[in-house]
Amino acid sequence: MTFKTTLLAGLTACTLAIPAFAEITIVDPYARSSGMMAKTGAAFFTIENSGDEDDQLIDAKGNISKITELHTHKEMGDGIMKMMHVPEGFTIPAHGTHALARGGDHVMFMGLLKPMAQGDIITVTLTFEKAGDITVDIPVDMERVEGTMPMDGTGMKNGQMSN
Repeated sequence: MTFKTTLLAGLTACTLAIPAFAEITIVDPYARSSGMMAKTGAAFFTIENSGDEDDQLIDAKGNISKITELHTHKEMGDGIMKMMHVPEGFTIPAHGTHALARGGDHVMFMGLLKPMAQGDIITVTLTFEKAGDITVDIPVDMERVEGTMPMDGTGMKNGQMSN
C-alpha cells in the first residue's frame, strides 16, 4: 500500500466516523407579554431539525428577564391548565419539528426587567444537547392572536377562565 492510498483510506475512515449531528433552524420566532405592566412574557417559534439525530432543547437564556425557563402547560386532572418548568427540555426529532406555541411548550420570561413593547427585539440563547448554543433575535409581537392561553398563570376550566 502506498502512502497516498494509506492517507486516503485514513481520511475516508475519519469522514465516515464523524456522527451526523442535529441541524437546527428556528422558524418564525416571536415574543409577547400580556400587557405593558406584565411581570412575565414568553417566546414562541418552531424548531426544525434537518439532521439525522434527535436533539434536545435543554436551556434558554434571555436578556429581558431575571429568570428564563423552558415551560409547558399541563392539565392537572381537574380541567385546569397549569404552567410548569420543564427542566429536561424538549425533544426535536431527526428530520422533524417541535413547536413552541401559546397554550403549549414555550420559553418563559419571569421578572421582566422592562416592559415588552411592540417591535422590540429580545435576544435569547437556546442550548441544545448536540447543536450547542444558538442565539436568536426574537421580535416582540403583541398583536398576534393565535392560541387562547393567557400568560398570567390562569387557566381554562370547561371553557371558562379560572384563577
